Amino acid sequence: MSSATGLNVVVTGGSGPSGIAAARALRDAGHTVFTVGSDGDRIAAAATAAGSGVTPVVCDLASLAEVRALRETVHAGLSGAAPTVDGVIHLVGGWRGAKGITDQSDDDWDFLERGAITTLRNVSRAFYDDLEASATGRFAMVSSTAVDNPTAAGASYVAAKAAAEAWTLAVADGFRRAQSGRPKASIEQRSAATIFVVKALVDAQMRAKSPERTFPGFTDVEDLAAAAAGLFTAPAAQLNGRRLLLNP
Repeated sequence: MSSATGLNVVVTGGSGPSGIAAARALRDAGHTVFTVGSDGDRIAAAATAAGSGVTPVVCDLASLAEVRALRETVHAGLSGAAPTVDGVIHLVGGWRGAKGITDQSDDDWDFLERGAITTLRNVSRAFYDDLEASATGRFAMVSSTAVDNPTAAGASYVAAKAAAEAWTLAVADGFRRAQSGRPKASIEQRSAATIFVVKALVDAQMRAKSPERTFPGFTDVEDLAAAAAGLFTAPAAQLNGRRLLLNP
């Protein structure tokens, strides 16, 4: 069983409701939390909303150089002779749609590729060694049920999410090969890369804005946050390479 407290966790895409909820849940679980966003004022406000002790960091996650600098910043903020990051909860995303295939725009694809794929590639590369070395390494992203049933209108969005999922599963394979899958020196799986699958997310502000709506099939950001915190108490072997459907 994994340690339940005292870990170092980075929440990327921390400015939105899901990032605030995740940072709060992780802090409440006893972890040291760094929440990351591209806008200084927004991420500072998000850290305050998440609660005392959550540290905001500004970073353009689409820049590998900035993400590598982010890792150094986080390490510098940790105590101990050999600080490491134990978890990355990657919540960067965004939606763009169209009417069908022919009007899928290059601008929308560039936006989705940058947000869904490039940021995830950069973050996973920069923090991979930390997570693989940690006794409780966890990497998680949020994907969509639309990947299982692509529509013409959502072609670009689903393609970007599918690519991000494939990359995350490759990270999981890296963890497996380095640990339980080593042919001559197999060790217990301790690191895991996991995909949370949702139809869509809903938060308290959305509910208050549209009290007449029931948001069928939507997953509340608080439930996503609880699932993220729960990764650190579940065995890595049960999580690594898994797509976990978060039912509402």
